[in-house]
Amino acid sequence: MESPLEEAINEWHASVNSGDPRRSASAVGDRVVVLGPKGAGPISSGEFADWVERSGIKLTPRSWHPVSDRLMVVEQDASWPASKSPSRVATIFRVADGKVTASLRLPDLKSALELAFICREMAATE
Repeated sequence: MESPLEEAINEWHASVNSGDPRRSASAVGDRVVVLGPKGAGPISSGEFADWVERSGIKLTPRSWHPVSDRLMVVEQDASWPASKSPSRVATIFRVADGKVTASLRLPDLKSALELAFICREMAATE
């Protein structure tokens, strides 16, 4: 049986890979913090859905790395419509109330795990 964290992340992947804007918007919180090659910050669920539709990205999970009950790093193969082959990336996910509230994409698993552990420690000391 999947944990609520895994369920939310699986739905996030399914919604992104479907390219369906409505499903994508419902997989994330009203505000979702994102990090990627074009910037970082909070965006609305509608802006997230627009990005999913516009980018055409597909992300295939390859390995799962739990960090806390709300944080997980997932190593993925990413591809875009113009890709000749997938690129390996890693994303830090934060989940609350069954929805992804942060999706921080980094270029490799080591970087993602390092940042995830820092995020976990910052949250623990609030």
